[in-house]
Amino acid sequence: MERFRYGVALSAACAVLVLSGCGGGEASLQSGEAIAPASAPDAASGQSRDSTAAQDSASTPQKQPAAKSAENIASNVKVTQQDRQVIYTASMTVRAKEVTGAALQAKQIVTAAGGYLSKEESNSAEGSEASAMLEFKIPPARYGEVLTTLGKNLGKQLSVQQGTQDVTLQVADVNSRLKSAQQALESLRTLLKKADTIGQVLQVEREISDREADLESLQSQQKELATQVGMATLTLRLVGPVTVVEEPSEEPAGFLGGLKSGWAALVGFVKVALTVVGVLLPWLIVVVPLTALVVFLVRRRRPARPAPTPAETQAS
Repeated sequence: MERFRYGVALSAACAVLVLSGCGGGEASLQSGEAIAPASAPDAASGQSRDSTAAQDSASTPQKQPAAKSAENIASNVKVTQQDRQVIYTASMTVRAKEVTGAALQAKQIVTAAGGYLSKEESNSAEGSEASAMLEFKIPPARYGEVLTTLGKNLGKQLSVQQGTQDVTLQVADVNSRLKSAQQALESLRTLLKKADTIGQVLQVEREISDREADLESLQSQQKELATQVGMATLTLRLVGPVTVVEEPSEEPAGFLGGLKSGWAALVGFVKVALTVVGVLLPWLIVVVPLTALVVFLVRRRRPARPAPTPAETQAS
């Protein structure tokens, strides 16, 4: 019975402590809420001003470093102009009084500009009908100057055609492929040292052989492109005073081109047919009368056939 009383008393004491704690919390909360509204009207304007000032002061330092960093980045960027790889070609036709002397003068002009003669074809049949075809390699920096000088000093310039080809991307592609091929070849040679069996050795050697062939091809392409870019090509044609120069005509494509080609073929066929008739006509004038006379004489000397009898007529 005493234990029951102690238990009831202990439970009652715990309940009192819990209720007193909750009441104290509510009182403190209510007192805090009562204090906050009282102080809010007095500090509202100051707090808003302080918060606005804090926001402005916080945003200003952030914007300025961003602008400065953008200016620094823009100022540090350097625009580099890529060197263009361009192939220059030209062909010129000049009528000279004396082809041999003009060809010698052209060689001297090109040599003085740092170029050289790569090909020469000449036809010295007669002085007035002679012709020559010269192919020069000229440094691109002196290309325009040499072209103008040859057109003025050698004689009368009949025609000139110039062409350019930008091979920058092609040169970059060949260089990149060449570098990759060299790296792959080095890797295969390293792998060959680590091969253990004969089969692995033979397989790696075949791969090395194929890559070496590709590497040589790329090196040839690189060398050819470097030669074409490093020197401009000028084809100079020299003709004598009476040499006939036939300029290539550009034929229209499509229906008009086909019509023009067909008409030219028809005209050519008619010319050939008339030429054949002209060749045979003198022979026909002599042969036809003689043939007719021979046939007439043969028929005249042939004996006349006897008239058929009535019995033969009835039998037939």
